Amino acid sequence: MTENQTKSIAMQWVVPTAVLMLVLVIMLFNFTTKSKVNAADTVNRNMTSIAEQCADNFSEQLTLLEKVGKPIAELLGKCTSEEEVCELIEVAMRHSDAYMVYACDEIGNGMSSDGKAIDIAETDYFEAIKASTDVAYTYVANDGTQAQSAVAVSIPVTFQDGNGYLILFYPLSKFEDAVKRVDFAAWNFETLIDDDGNIIVGADGASGMSQGSNLYDELSDTSIEVVRKMRSRIDSRASGMTSVQMGNAKNALVYVPMSMNDWSLVVGVNQAYVDKQVSQQWNTTKTMLYQLVIVIFIFSCVIVVINIISKVRNNEKKRQLEEKADTDLLTGLNNKLATERKIKEFIAQNPKSQSMMFMLDIDNFKKINDTMGHAFGDEVIRSLGQQISAIFRASDIVGRAGGDEFIIFLKNISDADAVRKEAKKVEDFFKDFKAGEYVKYSATASIGVAIFPQEGADWESIYKAADQALYKAKKRGKNQLAFYKDEWAETNPESTSNK
Repeated sequence: MTENQTKSIAMQWVVPTAVLMLVLVIMLFNFTTKSKVNAADTVNRNMTSIAEQCADNFSEQLTLLEKVGKPIAELLGKCTSEEEVCELIEVAMRHSDAYMVYACDEIGNGMSSDGKAIDIAETDYFEAIKASTDVAYTYVANDGTQAQSAVAVSIPVTFQDGNGYLILFYPLSKFEDAVKRVDFAAWNFETLIDDDGNIIVGADGASGMSQGSNLYDELSDTSIEVVRKMRSRIDSRASGMTSVQMGNAKNALVYVPMSMNDWSLVVGVNQAYVDKQVSQQWNTTKTMLYQLVIVIFIFSCVIVVINIISKVRNNEKKRQLEEKADTDLLTGLNNKLATERKIKEFIAQNPKSQSMMFMLDIDNFKKINDTMGHAFGDEVIRSLGQQISAIFRASDIVGRAGGDEFIIFLKNISDADAVRKEAKKVEDFFKDFKAGEYVKYSATASIGVAIFPQEGADWESIYKAADQALYKAKKRGKNQLAFYKDEWAETNPESTSNK
């Protein structure tokens, strides 16, 4: 491959690669800008995801009471004595996290898990329980017995003598353990609110939010728009995160909906911790961007080099494949198509350059095949191809047209003397030509010669002229050379064309 070709291939890859690098730089700049925003969104999502896991943990604690209570409630409907009822609610107590279990009728009279008679008709939470026709989760500010705040999980029961409820009390004192803080060192507090923002479980004293107060009232001094958006998302049961000022501290509030009622878990995270996480997230992304730019640059350079090398190799391979496709497998000469194409190319480029075409057939080749076998016939063809190509210039075109027919095209034969000299060279070749490795066989040939461009100015006409000259040689008795026009042999009395 020439130097100009190599430069051309290089430019084909360098220019597109440079454009690609420019586009990548612009894209990376835009990506950097967006990454700063995405870093905050990523931290938001991570914290929200952890808060959702915590909410799920608490929900599982409550639903576990429901799973324990439902089969107990079915069995209560079959009880015929208070002893059986007492025994079943003790079972519910032992197999759940409830600190107290009630079984009562529809007006609130019944017994507790410790065997005492109860009357909860006048309690606030019993009114809420009666309002539900299915399993209900009810906030209990004061259970009336042990003075604890709890979540009452009530399950309808059909007793032998009427309807009633099985009520399991989950202590909100376990809320913090149930939520599980995971690994947030800057997790300041967690609280549970209802759909109106009332705080069901109080946070620590530092937050200023206590049980019975209202979250939205506590945040009234912060941005009204921030609180409005937060309240809107909580009302629509969507998770989220927002930054608010609480006293002298700035906190990020993470809020996620619970699976029961319209309650939501609200977690307070130190804003400084959030900012640090965002900074670390962005620094990680920034480092990756720098590394990506370097990798892309190196990769592009490698790709350019590889493609240039590949292009050079492919061109060489293509050349070798073309040569292979042009080669007659038996003789190693040009095959028929390659011979025709190369002669046509020369004629098109040198329309007035005197040349000569030989067309030759091995005499009585069918007899050779019939008497000595096709393998020996192939050996004759192979030997002829190898030996005859050696007597001509590398620039001349020597090919096998098929079977025992060969074509030889000698370029740039300057004058009549050179024509006769080349003709005699071919004639003399067959005087000494022998084929066969062990049995030497003297094969002869009939040869026709036509002169370009006098006897044919294109492929079809020169081929036809040489073919007619070959026919002339065969008609005269074979084993000789004949010109398309005999005047080329007039000054050569020894020429076989005059026999």
